[in-house]
Order: sequence, then C-alpha cells, then structure tokens
Amino acid sequence: MKYISTRSKNSEELTSAEAILKGLASDGGLLVPDMIPKVKLKDIKALVDMRYEARAVDILSRFLTDYTQDELNECAELAYDWFDIHDRVRLAIMSDKPENAKKIQANKNNVKAILELWHGPTSAFKDMALQMLPQLMRVALKKTGESREILILVATSGDTGKAALAGFADVPQTKVMVFYPDGGVSKIQRLQMVTQIGKNVNVTAVKGNFDDCQNGVKKIFNDEEIARQLNESNVKLSSANSINWGRLVPQIVYYFAAYADLIQAKEINVGDFVNITVPTGNFGNILAAYYAKKMGLPVDKLICASNINNILTDFFKTGVYDRNRSFFKTITPSMDILISSNLERLLYHETNDPELIKKLMSDLNTTGRYEISADLKKKLGKIFYADYAAEDETRVTLAAMLKDKNYLIDTHTAVALSVASKYVHKTKDTKPMIIASTASAYKFAPAVLTAIGEDISKLSEFAQLDKLNKISGVMIPKGLANLKTAKILHEDVCEGENMAEKVLAFAKN
Repeated sequence: MKYISTRSKNSEELTSAEAILKGLASDGGLLVPDMIPKVKLKDIKALVDMRYEARAVDILSRFLTDYTQDELNECAELAYDWFDIHDRVRLAIMSDKPENAKKIQANKNNVKAILELWHGPTSAFKDMALQMLPQLMRVALKKTGESREILILVATSGDTGKAALAGFADVPQTKVMVFYPDGGVSKIQRLQMVTQIGKNVNVTAVKGNFDDCQNGVKKIFNDEEIARQLNESNVKLSSANSINWGRLVPQIVYYFAAYADLIQAKEINVGDFVNITVPTGNFGNILAAYYAKKMGLPVDKLICASNINNILTDFFKTGVYDRNRSFFKTITPSMDILISSNLERLLYHETNDPELIKKLMSDLNTTGRYEISADLKKKLGKIFYADYAAEDETRVTLAAMLKDKNYLIDTHTAVALSVASKYVHKTKDTKPMIIASTASAYKFAPAVLTAIGEDISKLSEFAQLDKLNKISGVMIPKGLANLKTAKILHEDVCEGENMAEKVLAFAKN
C-alpha cells in the first residue's frame, strides 16, 4: 500500500513508514492510503476472542504493509503496556427499553455502549494512538535509514499535547515540542503538560486559541527556509497531530474492538448494524470511525457531535464550511476548534478529486470558507448526522448520568450523549449506539462539579479532584493524582508569529 496527497494527482507515493515520518505531504496536503482495505464478517468475528494488542496488529497490518508481523507485535506490546486496565478500552453498556420500542424498531434493546477510551497514562483517548505512534516511528526510522533527529511538532487543544509528550519523552532520535493556547485548556490539562519530564521535550503556550496554534504549526511545516535551517542542524520535522497518518490509523482499531465487545456481550450478532457517536473537534476521531465503516465494519450512521463552536454541524447541514464566526471558550475545550483539519481526508475519499480538494483548501486559507456541491452534501448526509449541544444541555446530560445511572462522565462525553439522544428522538433509529468517551471526568473536574451543583469557589484544583472522588466513588487516575507534587518545568509563552523562532531555537539545543 502506498500513501498519496489529498491535493495532487501526481502525488509522491510513500510507504507507510515514510508517510509516518513525513507527517504532511510535500504540497501541504494530507497523506492518505491509495486504497482502503476490506474486512469480511469472518475477520470481525475472529477479533472477538483476541486481546486488544492482537486486534491492533490485525487492523494495522492491513494499512502498514511494509511493517512485518513481528514489528507490529512488538509495537503493540510496548504501546499498551502502560494502560491501567487489561482490556485497554472498556465498554459500559446501558440498555434502555422504551415503552414504544416495538413501534420504532425491531431491535429488542435500545443499547447505548459507552466506549471508555481514557484508561491510558494521560487519561484521554489520544493515548490510544499516541502510545503507538512513537513505536511505529521508532521502527520507521530503522526501516528508512533516516539518520536525522525527528522533531515532533504538536498543536494541542489540551489532550494531544500531554499524550504526545508522554509517548515521545526520551525516545531516542526524537524531540517533541507542544504548542497550546494560553488560557485555552483546563488547569489540569495545563499542569499535565508543563510538568512533563524528559530531556527531549518542550512546552510553549501561545497567545491565542487552538486554531492560532494549528495554523502556526502548518506554516512551519510548509516553510522551505525553516526546513533548510533544520536540515543544517540534522533535524527533520514530523507531526503527532492527527494530520499524521501514524496518529490516525491506531484509532481505527478501537471501533472494531467496540463492535467485537458488543458481540462478546451478546448485545449484537455478527453483521448487525450499529451507529457511532463521536464528540468532534478536529475530525480525526470520527474520521477513524469512517475508515472502519469503509473497511466493512457494519456501521450505519456516524453522528458528529459538536459544542457551540458548531462549525461541523453547520457544514453537514448546509454544505458551507465557514470559520468566519465567533469563537467560544467552553466547558469542552478539546472541541473549541474552527478548523477541522481531517475533514480534508473525508472530502478526498468521497470525491477522489485532488484538484477540487486543493481549491477548497485554498479557499479556506484565503477567504475562511468553502462550499461543496449539492450532490456531495447529499452523499455525506447518507453517512453522517451532525448536531451540537449547548453548554446547559451538556451540564444537564452529565448530571443526569451521575444521578440516574451512577455513571461519571466528562463534559465531552456529555456532548456526545446529548447529541446521540437528539438523533434517536428525531429519527426514531434505535440501532445499538457506540458512544466515544474521550476523557476522564477528572481532567475537567471544575466543569463536572459545577454541572452536578457543587460550589467549587473555595476549592483548589486538587481539592476538586478529591471532592469528585468522594461524590462518585471513581478512583482518581494516578497520573492526575501525582500532579499535586509535580514540579512545573515549562513556562514559555509566545506570540503566534514567534512560533517558528521557538522551534528553531529548540531544534538547535
């Protein structure tokens, strides 16, 4: 399998190892597989009795065809050994049986299966990929004979940054530099990043929002002069954001794992269709679900759940992507995004027209908006449903889950549950629903406590963790509990226009 750019018919063709090291295509496009491998129902059935590591190897081997089975086995074992549960992901199944169930569908249970993706070392779903990416990159360095040091450059809205830092800290032949929006992440998320140890790590706040960080990183990747100066220092840029295929492909695995676990729990039979709801910002996590569907996982609808920065909701409903709008800081900061980079990959796969993609991305860059055809909008509408949850709806959903189900969720998961409920109410479609739960509630303790009616005005961030623990009975993740005594090591702040200068200085260190 080869990897090509979303923006050129005459794109370079890369192996997966080359694509993982490169991160971004030379023309500024995103790298995508030149074909999407297919799985059969018997392949899915075979996953049911496998460990998560084996499931990962099975799915990854279909995309990373230049990696050997032994190499992928080693990568999987090293990546997921840090998780605090043996299964790596956990499926919390909650079945409702509404009185009118027989009227609205044939399935006996309106199953909601909450896919807990936050049992890794940084308590966020990004661990599922960012513990794997350094292992894939380590092998790729050997396979390609790359002698330069790889500088991993990351823009984060909160979770990616810490997960990348944890994954790449002290990994040989790499450095990792993270930019986050100053004041645009939760206090716990910030503490996770600024206390990160490692001789090869740097964390810098940017005055602005996440899109300013992301735009700055993209400009650095596309600057030939910066590339020349880095090369003189024997350094090559790569990315750990989901623009890097090696970050995205491990995320496909857990949707297959969730489906296999539903079979194992006897909630579905092999071949039954499910829906998937994902709280969405940069579009990477739901794009992984799209790839799973395209591969043959029996998925009917992909439900794109946004907060009040609902640019994706508007896009799927109108066909217009317009970032010229107000930006809101919310209780779901990881979704406070107006430029959803991975949407480019979806548009490429659904049009197979790199010239169109190039034009759309150029329009977005120059005018802040683009519009797709009515036919393409209709095509996407058959795959995706999109809606958003307002702040009050998010709080109400979170509080109700704890009160009625004795189940603790974070704010981002509450957005997904709220939108999933809207979808079911509107469509009467009660196929089993997999809902991606993307972070531990403890990462957003102030918002969670406020949502359930607690006064936090006199509580420190760590007193808030203790309070939430007392109320819920859910254990505080070790990585978060240990922040209380961790030393702050990174206090740099810069303007967006100075990001390149910071990168060059760190590269030469």
